[in-house]
Amino acid sequence: MKEQTLAQNSPEGKKISLSPKHKNIILCGFMGCGKSSIGRRLSKITGRRFVDMDTYIEKKAGKTIRQIFSDEGEEAFRKMEENAALVLSREKGLVIASGGGTVLREKSREALAETGLILLLDVPFPALRERLKNDTVRPLLQRPDRDQAMEALFFERMPKYRAAADMVIPAGAPSNVVAREIARCLGLFPEA
Repeated sequence: MKEQTLAQNSPEGKKISLSPKHKNIILCGFMGCGKSSIGRRLSKITGRRFVDMDTYIEKKAGKTIRQIFSDEGEEAFRKMEENAALVLSREKGLVIASGGGTVLREKSREALAETGLILLLDVPFPALRERLKNDTVRPLLQRPDRDQAMEALFFERMPKYRAAADMVIPAGAPSNVVAREIARCLGLFPEA
């Protein structure tokens, strides 16, 4: 898929129509980019049901992601993530906040892309580092070299996110502003 920014897709405020294929809106991006907070707000604006994949997996597994990583390992979690992508892609009318690694796996990416529009929430690395500086929950950040590891992971993942995305959304603004702009550009929110 060829990525495009909202500006490229909507010159002079032009709306982008969701095609009949796009039954869902999938938000992807690096941890801390706002997938959950923007997704919740986008869901309220559009009347679509919101699903946070991490929460969905935790409910299915009966334990937190941190516990899954600790008890079963990252690969087991990634398989759960893949299964969640396959199940959720069969539904319609969703705003899905994908996990940070979801679209990096081919089966997950293909399943979500088959019925959804994938939007990359793009936040510069320094802003993400600031947002995540006090995080004690995300398993991939719980290490002594967290800043270096996070930076390496960010620069490894961003090209893959861009390759998976239908559109790139600048997401440095507050989540309500980003959600409203997405909804407006997709023609899901009346002009102010």
